[in-house]
Amino acid sequence: MADDKSFVMERAAFKNVEVIDEGRVSRMLMEERLQRLAKTLNGADIDMPEWMFSKTMRSAQIRFTDHSILRVIQILGKLGNWRRALQVIEWLQMSERFKAHKLRFIYTAALDVLGKARRPVEALNVFTAMQQQMSSYPDLVAYHSIAVTLGQAGHMKELFYVIDCMKSPPKKNFNKGVFEKWDPRLEPDIVVYNAVLNACVKSKNWEGAFWVLQQLDEKKIQVSSTTYGLVMEVMYACGKYNLVHEFFEKMKKSFIPNALTYRVLVNTLWKEGKSDEAVLAVDQMEKRGIVGSAALYYDLARCLCSMGRCKEALMQMEKICKVANKPLVVTYTGLIQACLDLGNTHDARFIFRKMHGVCSPNLVTYNIMLKAYVEGSLFEEAKELYLKMTGDGGTHYMNKSDIKVLPDIYTFNTLLDACSAAGKWDHFEYFFTEMLQYGFHFNAKRHLRMILDAARSNKGELVEMTWTHLARSGRSPPVSLVLERFCLRLESGDVAAAMACISSLVSGDLGRNAKVGWTNLFKDNAHRFKQEAIDRLMNEIVRQQSESPNPFYGTLTACCKEFLRDSTYTVPTIVD
Repeated sequence: MADDKSFVMERAAFKNVEVIDEGRVSRMLMEERLQRLAKTLNGADIDMPEWMFSKTMRSAQIRFTDHSILRVIQILGKLGNWRRALQVIEWLQMSERFKAHKLRFIYTAALDVLGKARRPVEALNVFTAMQQQMSSYPDLVAYHSIAVTLGQAGHMKELFYVIDCMKSPPKKNFNKGVFEKWDPRLEPDIVVYNAVLNACVKSKNWEGAFWVLQQLDEKKIQVSSTTYGLVMEVMYACGKYNLVHEFFEKMKKSFIPNALTYRVLVNTLWKEGKSDEAVLAVDQMEKRGIVGSAALYYDLARCLCSMGRCKEALMQMEKICKVANKPLVVTYTGLIQACLDLGNTHDARFIFRKMHGVCSPNLVTYNIMLKAYVEGSLFEEAKELYLKMTGDGGTHYMNKSDIKVLPDIYTFNTLLDACSAAGKWDHFEYFFTEMLQYGFHFNAKRHLRMILDAARSNKGELVEMTWTHLARSGRSPPVSLVLERFCLRLESGDVAAAMACISSLVSGDLGRNAKVGWTNLFKDNAHRFKQEAIDRLMNEIVRQQSESPNPFYGTLTACCKEFLRDSTYTVPTIVD
């Protein structure tokens, strides 16, 4: 009997374990389903029909509770899909089955998602929706979230509206029932006032910073180190560097400055041209045992680069490597840009060379260096760098995977603009050919003037290249390009080809009415045309007029006669 009793107890113990395990498994399964649902919603088309969205939600095999909906919104937020998170809330509002008991938490989660996505307008809309029900009316957490979001966006007016709502009773009369003494009014705390300071940074409102300090003093709210740091940022943004130093000294009396505060101080000293003091400030920070941020060391390095001390700046890279989250290529590119902003191409090239031993330059780095070369009239160096960028082969590689860094349209526009401005038409032709071969298109607004200038500098083949490119893509050539090609054909004596060029203009207004335009065209290009070519052109006009009568031919003939007469040529007798 004793054995039987112990056996029963043992089985009961196993049963208890099984129940616990099943509970754990079910929670894991529920989390997996929530993750799967969020990823499905994230990958679906944002414009999916409402019925399909509802079907996706219901087919997830999830019992929708406040917690499960909260988790879906949080997961969508981590995936960066704030639009879908709002769509989930809209679906809940229309669902008759789902009755949230903690709707405030769901809305607050949405506010957090929108804040991280930097969507202040949408966050304010959610905040307004929260005020429409007693069960969702904002609490202190919600006020913190909306205040921080609006402050980071610099929306001062909207932020003060939120503060007024926080301090005032609800505008809507709720049926309080047993919660007759419910009073949602709250006083702004240090988090809200810090959000105001954030807005002051964006709007460069130094008076607002002093108002915040006054409010904190009147309400006996303890000023934090973050508050002093934000006040320093406001003064820095407003260019009041003396006040930055003043508040830094005040801060040191009560708090230990953090890395963010030292970053503001370093940037202030940089603006004041005090690079030695900036280095000294960072040294003092490190002696206090404060670990600097990557942003702090990066700003110090840029400060040194702007002062022509690039070797000292590169010494900061070891510190940046220890705390950096961003790729090092971004840091090196910023240092190169700091040198170039000073007009120091030599140091920029030095850092660029050092960079290759640590990380590979990206497209932004190459574009910055290419611009520096062409602005310094170093066209051969620019071409050599371009070849290195594309793998020493440019478009000779048939496989794009062989190319180190694919150039973009900014790359080519930078090179083409510089070559055109300097009259380096051989370089211009090379880069324009490369641009077309890489699949980028001719832009009339950007490239037409340069192509015409090149054609008038003995680079007429560029007109043909552009003409062929436009024909392949089914685009009509600009009128200026048509006329330039007409002049080139007439200059070479190919009268039939010249007439073929302007065939598209015969039926247009330019052909029928623009006699002055054609007259000016002949006058402006008189040095390019021979009398024999004009004679043959007039005969070709008569031939085409007999085949297909058009008023345009009469206009063009009159312009030719006027041109010959003004050029002291003898007007020929046209052979019928």
